[in-house]
Amino acid sequence: MHALVHGERTLTDIDYARLSKLLNQQRPGHLADWLESAEVMSSRAAPSDLVTMNSRVEVVDVHTHHRQVLTICYPGDAEPAAGLISVLSPVGSSLLGLRTGDTARWLTPHGEGCGAQIVAIQYQPEATGDYTR
Repeated sequence: MHALVHGERTLTDIDYARLSKLLNQQRPGHLADWLESAEVMSSRAAPSDLVTMNSRVEVVDVHTHHRQVLTICYPGDAEPAAGLISVLSPVGSSLLGLRTGDTARWLTPHGEGCGAQIVAIQYQPEATGDYTR
């Protein structure tokens, strides 16, 4: 199990480019901060245990031990009730760029601390050879 220190993120070059473009349109400050400090790698070199855009991840809440499956998506595709979580949400942005075994941490709108450990990546576009998602 890994402890995450702010700034320890790895993004694919495609995700970085698309998120940078999204930032120019929406300007969420927290995303801008970690985009600046993220390590960027070729999409073709992305390890299969890395959470990338459109990845479907299985997480376990660190407090309740509730297990759920979430897909990290762009804001227009978000449907939280269906497990489609926007990358601009606190949960989505905290998961992106982490790896299996890492623990994502975020604050609720009410300032409560939350966390979830990534226990598995059920689907990652790059692992299937899809570099266009």
